[in-house]
Amino acid sequence: MSDIKIMALGGVRENGKNLYIAEVNDSIFVLDVGLKYPENEQLGVDVIVPNFDYLVENKDRVAGVFLTHGHADAIGALPYLLEKVKVPVFGSHLTIELAKLVVKNYGATKKFKDFHIINARTEIDFGDAVISFFKTTHSIPESLGIVVKTDEGNIVYTGDFKFDQAAAPYYKSDFSRLAELGQEGVLALLSDSANADSQIQVASMHQESEEILNTIADWDGRVIVAAVASNIIRIQQIFDAADATGRRVVLTGHDVENIVRTAISLKKLRLASEHILIKPKEMNKYQDNELIILETGRMGEPLNGLRKMSIGRHRYVEIKDGDLVYIVTTPTVSKEAVVAKVENMIYQAGGVVKTIAKDLRVSGHANARDLQLMLNILKPKYLFPIQGEYRQLDAHAKAALEIGFFPENILIVKRGDVMAYEDGEFVHNGAVSAGDVMIDGNAIGDVGNIVLRDRKILSEDGIFIVAITVSRKEKKIISKAKVNTRGFIYVKKSKDILRESADLVNASVEKYFTKDSFDWGELKSAVRDDLSKYLFEQTKRRPAILPVIMEVR
Repeated sequence: MSDIKIMALGGVRENGKNLYIAEVNDSIFVLDVGLKYPENEQLGVDVIVPNFDYLVENKDRVAGVFLTHGHADAIGALPYLLEKVKVPVFGSHLTIELAKLVVKNYGATKKFKDFHIINARTEIDFGDAVISFFKTTHSIPESLGIVVKTDEGNIVYTGDFKFDQAAAPYYKSDFSRLAELGQEGVLALLSDSANADSQIQVASMHQESEEILNTIADWDGRVIVAAVASNIIRIQQIFDAADATGRRVVLTGHDVENIVRTAISLKKLRLASEHILIKPKEMNKYQDNELIILETGRMGEPLNGLRKMSIGRHRYVEIKDGDLVYIVTTPTVSKEAVVAKVENMIYQAGGVVKTIAKDLRVSGHANARDLQLMLNILKPKYLFPIQGEYRQLDAHAKAALEIGFFPENILIVKRGDVMAYEDGEFVHNGAVSAGDVMIDGNAIGDVGNIVLRDRKILSEDGIFIVAITVSRKEKKIISKAKVNTRGFIYVKKSKDILRESADLVNASVEKYFTKDSFDWGELKSAVRDDLSKYLFEQTKRRPAILPVIMEVR
């Protein structure tokens, strides 16, 4: 009997950051290594990756990393793991090429070469388990689900998927393979829940293509398309619409150009003519009705690029009268306020905004009915709803209950929960470290709650700096307090507050010198406390206060 454990280091009760572990005896199989983008309140953070402590502590047991597809939520955190745990990486041809781009762009892993290309027919025997794959439908070609075959049955991880009977060849699901897995017996199914709270039928790829073509064909001016760089099917639909309407496509970002060139070289993106793609500097050679500008932004986030276009700070494009900004991605709920603000800025610049989501239900993820179909085909003994916030995991669980699943066989886990298969059932068996590791520039993990709190204070109430020079030996002030502020008050109209603040600091220091003991930390705290109370009384605001106390020897 195999010793089986399943755990999620990310991707449950959150959007993105997918990382799941299937542990069989002494072997650890890592399923996807994704990142997520920060929420609005996580100021200055670039991306968020999972906590890898458990994998680092057990790196000698990690058999490999197995990738389902080439989106950031599946491959984005790969370089941060490979920096600490050097293990082989497996994925389809396109997925591996995109993973190489991510790994190469990170200094610590740019020389990593242990990549292995697999396909839906590949089987790899690791002794403790056999790993195989199956084709799924998603918004990027060569998406695969992963099967971990054990003595107790198959552990199946769907990755991101949906069912689309009209999918193009590179995107088709393999229903016969799914049926085979159901016949073999599925012990546990780790299944995508990102669209589980919707009963609405997701638009087919054919419907999406028609909607995009009609929108672009009906517009007389420039069309600025906002998309996610790695959404290959959407980019293909833009290229097809450009060909049908006689337009040229301009790629404005380095990320999208790398992805597009990679997909074209692997023949996963088709161009009717190589002349469809032009450089940004060639735009002035064409009329407005001959151009499509594809904006994906840095790291695949187009909204910031649109904002820059609307205020004239974009490197290549400024939105003007007659422009259509066509948003063909579906932003997350947390981005709705940002989208509304950007839309307003676009209209102020003279553009018009249209979103594909207002006319079609667009998603690369299965709705509740598709999830039920997957369950009926695979017939798993246990369901682990993953890849979604809690409300989506719960909706997935309710969809399973509707088709006869027992509640005790549906396991909504937390990050880090260890679910062990003992005596014929999965039971909770402790937890491992699993949390958010925030990446800010080159800094990894040193941006925590305290730093974010300080950034929030700075963004809301600004900073108040006071400098004073003292002699500790003589216990007297050598140079009286001078104050400065940024983002707190308008200095020219608040000179009284600044003068009284300086007097207050002088008085606080003199009062502290009457004490017998002396401690720099206590002195700074006394100044900070007195100043904070005074400033709040005067302004009802609490800026970050930075006392600078210098000593003359």
